[in-house]
Amino acid sequence: MPSFLNPIAAAIAAAVAVPLLLVLYFLKLRRRELDVSSTLLWRKAIQDLQVNAPFQRLRRNLLLLLQLLLLAALIFALSRPVVNHTASAGKLSVILIDRSASMSATDMAGGKSRLDEAKKKARELVDSLSRGAMAMVIAFDDGADVVQAFTTDPALLKNDIDSIQPTQRGSTLKTAYQLAEAKSLAFFGDQLRTEKEGPEIWLYSDGRIGDRDALALKSARLREMVVIGSEKAANIGIVALAAKRNFDRPNELQVFARLVNYGPEIADTAIQLSVDGSITPGGVRRGVRLLPERWSEKERKEAEKLDRTIGNGGVEFNIDLPRGAVVKVELKELKDDVLLADDSAQIVVPPPRSLNVLLVSRKGNFWLERFVQSAGLRNPGQILPTVYEEKMKDAQALAREYDVIIFDRYQPKGLPPAGNFVFFNAVPPFSKLKVVEDAQGVVTLKDQAVLDWDRTHPLLKNLNLRFDCLETMKLDVPVEAQTLIEGKRGPLLVLYREGRHTHLVLPFDVQETNWPTKPSFPVFLDNCLQFLALGSDMDVRQSYRPGAAIRIPRFALQAAGANLKSIRLTGPGDFSPVEVPIPEAGDFALPALPKIGVYTLDPPVPQYEKIAVNLLDENESDVLPINKAPGGGNGGVEIVQAGVAGKSRMELWWWLVAAGAIPLCLIEWYVYTRRVHL
Repeated sequence: MPSFLNPIAAAIAAAVAVPLLLVLYFLKLRRRELDVSSTLLWRKAIQDLQVNAPFQRLRRNLLLLLQLLLLAALIFALSRPVVNHTASAGKLSVILIDRSASMSATDMAGGKSRLDEAKKKARELVDSLSRGAMAMVIAFDDGADVVQAFTTDPALLKNDIDSIQPTQRGSTLKTAYQLAEAKSLAFFGDQLRTEKEGPEIWLYSDGRIGDRDALALKSARLREMVVIGSEKAANIGIVALAAKRNFDRPNELQVFARLVNYGPEIADTAIQLSVDGSITPGGVRRGVRLLPERWSEKERKEAEKLDRTIGNGGVEFNIDLPRGAVVKVELKELKDDVLLADDSAQIVVPPPRSLNVLLVSRKGNFWLERFVQSAGLRNPGQILPTVYEEKMKDAQALAREYDVIIFDRYQPKGLPPAGNFVFFNAVPPFSKLKVVEDAQGVVTLKDQAVLDWDRTHPLLKNLNLRFDCLETMKLDVPVEAQTLIEGKRGPLLVLYREGRHTHLVLPFDVQETNWPTKPSFPVFLDNCLQFLALGSDMDVRQSYRPGAAIRIPRFALQAAGANLKSIRLTGPGDFSPVEVPIPEAGDFALPALPKIGVYTLDPPVPQYEKIAVNLLDENESDVLPINKAPGGGNGGVEIVQAGVAGKSRMELWWWLVAAGAIPLCLIEWYVYTRRVHL
């Protein structure tokens, strides 16, 4: 039985158009009076004049009948009639099932997840396979796996579909497309090239695909996309989490979280902050009210005028944390929230560290001395180059004593066997990073200014670097070095790792610049010390996405212990501990971390003792299904909503126009022009 998507509009149109058409045929023509000599030849006119009323009796009229039929066809098309039918698979099919984080949303009938619904629809497709037809099953998130290769066995296909488990990873389709085409060509290459018709792809997803606009198929074609999910699904998610220690008060930690409401209505929630599982004083914020992200800017402004309690989704906590800990942010008091993976996020905070820093300056430097004295260092030192060279007689002791050594306008004769070093207007000795010289000596560049800088690097993140230098040295930078600040005429900051040495080289005298008068200068120096002494994680450990495979540098493994053969990896929930063997050379890679939570290494590796994994993915937290085929457009692909009685939907209005209204219009034209009567 057909159903109608727009019956009300069609009824209104019928109520207006049909009476108007009939009125036109009821009306009598108004005749103009003329004097004639005889009425013998004007009987028809006399008959019209016999009735003075404005309306006449409706006569049999073929033209009226055709026009009524034409109007009925157009009104019927306006009501958008549809029929539901069960799609059947072809001879060669590839079933793609989305298993990403958003597919765990429980907005389907009976509280089932979207993945459960997708597997149900896929099993129905398998039931439609004809005898001899083949299909394969691929499950995908931000990667793809062949769950079942091409087979004609429906029972095997359905069992493997049931075995697909949800993940907490993002969703991209490129790998799945490539895998589908590669496997099809490998199994049926000659046949596909002969028939010139690739396999049909059946896609089961909520449409939250990260690379949807950059996809293309070559040998296969997307036959149908079954969109899983409800547009009324409600979800509030944590999409960003950051933490930083206060520069002036290192024991104070600032935690920032951003929440987004992806549901259809205004929603309230509470957010809770805990440290190592214990709720902190003042760590619960209630009454956080959020507008739907899907609303337009106009709707949001009108709602904000009516309700001043509506927030922008940003929440900040300030807590005292004189030690290292795992800080967790959780959403509480949620109503009808369909996705759990984005309701919490964690971050690993190392303990604040008081560093030992040594300043070696030939003539003294007011700005650097002032920073060293006021930076809250444990054992700051300031010596002349001659004293430094004397200390170098016991280089091992010097390396153990200081975390960072700053050289101001002085190139030492040698360096400790390992360590971190900052050079102002100097370069490391015996290094590939050199100063360019000509016959007159060191080549200098006049009137340098900052052109650009690496805004993603921990040293320079969130800094506004705009300063001028009267004079800088010209550097010969090796290809393995990293230029972090680029001047208009040459590099102004170079990061270079050489063996067990890490160098930061600034080829200018800071006293000959206007940088010390700007707020970014002391922040940059503090970042330098933290980066060199604690590594690239700065004040907090980096948070990773589910599925990340972390690479640990070799020197970090050596710090964990000599002659290590393996490291034990433990994780959250039902994650089974894994013994990961350590290679004899090179860096060390952990296996992919599949679940959200905190992972621990045993023995602990510096900077990797605990590893936090969070979703923090706006695309996956947005549970609004996308009813559009991936690849920049539908391109003739049938889009099916999974909730329509388990069947595909086909609209009939075009067929009514093409097969009904257009032929009737042609017949009506013929009748009118030929004066055909009943």
